[in-house]
Amino acid sequence: MTLYEACKDREYTVEGLYVEEAVTRRLQALGLNDGTRIRVLNRKKRGALIIQVRGTRLALGRHLSANIEVKEYIPKTGE
Repeated sequence: MTLYEACKDREYTVEGLYVEEAVTRRLQALGLNDGTRIRVLNRKKRGALIIQVRGTRLALGRHLSANIEVKEYIPKTGE
């Protein structure tokens, strides 16, 4: 699923970034790498998302969030 399809107040794991190379490098510098756990904090009108990545809040527009693949995070026993 894409990050754009993600639900508010749930955690996800990043599976892949499918945006331009420069944007990919910038997102990775901000901590948005494959395998990173993120939480969707809020959904704004027109498709913008507010997410939490490693303690930092990021706002992503629809164009970016629709090109980031995620899967729902399922905690392992003991977490």
